[in-house]
Amino acid sequence: MHYAEFKASLALNQPPAGLSLAAQALWWDAKGDWHKAHACAQAQDDADGAWVHAYLHRKEGDIFNAGYWYRRAGKPAFTGSLEAEWESLAQALLR
Repeated sequence: MHYAEFKASLALNQPPAGLSLAAQALWWDAKGDWHKAHACAQAQDDADGAWVHAYLHRKEGDIFNAGYWYRRAGKPAFTGSLEAEWESLAQALLR
């Protein structure tokens, strides 16, 4: 799935089939359901899941916990806007 298709899918009630749990987490986050997003990110036990998990805790304002998840993902803590991080994550996960 391409990024534009992913963005367009936000008009739907459910994430499109075939998305990784990390991508589903971003989808639910964009729909305003942080708890579903967190459950999806937490269920994907790899670097991508950890990366989205870090973003979600940063968004929540829990910077300490976000730092732990960035380290688990092997990624530096993002310093830009939450919107820019979401877009960067989505584009990376959809490649």
